[in-house]
Amino acid sequence: MDFCEMTTERIDISSVARRVVPPECGATVTLDGYARRFTKKDGRVLETEHLVYEAYPEMALKEMQKLVARAKAEFEVSAVGIVHRTGRLEIGETSVVISVAAPHRRAAFAACEWLIKELKRTVPIWKKEVYADGEAWAEGESNA
Repeated sequence: MDFCEMTTERIDISSVARRVVPPECGATVTLDGYARRFTKKDGRVLETEHLVYEAYPEMALKEMQKLVARAKAEFEVSAVGIVHRTGRLEIGETSVVISVAAPHRRAAFAACEWLIKELKRTVPIWKKEVYADGEAWAEGESNA
């Protein structure tokens, strides 16, 4: 029931969420991470035109699978699905969906939060932010 995928296509959020609904669970928490227009960087606000995600797919999938296994070991969750998009994304388009099913919602929320933080920190997926006056590769974990 667990799955990790990379895609260059648009992600259908509801289909990802519905794939992790085992009968013993009472809650599914789904994170829809998408491209936002404004980014705070070095004390200033930059307007983003679009994003470009690049990845080392084989390694990224292996690292995502490790995160799923750790989440299931550390939180009381039953199923996890992660889908990450690569390529050019326009503002408002989904870059990552993480869905976590658990018997109780508290564990699903905690695991989902942990998964996105660890995914940003450890999985070899890189984000380039393109602005009207330049571009920059985003660095690891942020509070955004």
